[in-house]
Amino acid sequence: MNKVALALLAAGLAFTSPASANDPAELNDLQIAHVAYTADNIDIAYAKLALEKSSNEEVRKFAETMIRDHEAVNEAALGLLDKLGVQAEDNFLSQTLNENAEKITAELSALDGAQFDKAYAENELAYHKAVNELVENTFIPNIENEEVKALFEEGLRIFKTHEGHAEMMVKALQ
Repeated sequence: MNKVALALLAAGLAFTSPASANDPAELNDLQIAHVAYTADNIDIAYAKLALEKSSNEEVRKFAETMIRDHEAVNEAALGLLDKLGVQAEDNFLSQTLNENAEKITAELSALDGAQFDKAYAENELAYHKAVNELVENTFIPNIENEEVKALFEEGLRIFKTHEGHAEMMVKALQ
């Protein structure tokens, strides 16, 4: 599962050339905001699935943390967009993330017990690694609005902690 999830995610996040029309570095602040909001909602959906399917206490606690933290970041983002009087803009990357999430959700939904727990943990680790890399190395350097940039920097600190927890969870479920 980890290889499949990582391949799907990589297909959604990695694009061939900087000159490409589908280059994350070319997104504007409102498009970047939409990608982040989409990515948060996807992780919330994965976490809700984990709460439905898992009886593992650590997996469930992690999923509850994902829901709480990602919902809080999305609330802050929506508040900032409202304050700025703008709306996030859908784009190729948001759409690709949603398409990939549908495939990953279907694969996770087909699993049960320890198989589900392991696949969920591996997916969370791969997902956070990929999204954190994109945010840190592509989005933050290209965000123009300082308030939006500050929100992304705070979110990245939170999500790097998630990545560390996911890594520990993967090791524990081996």
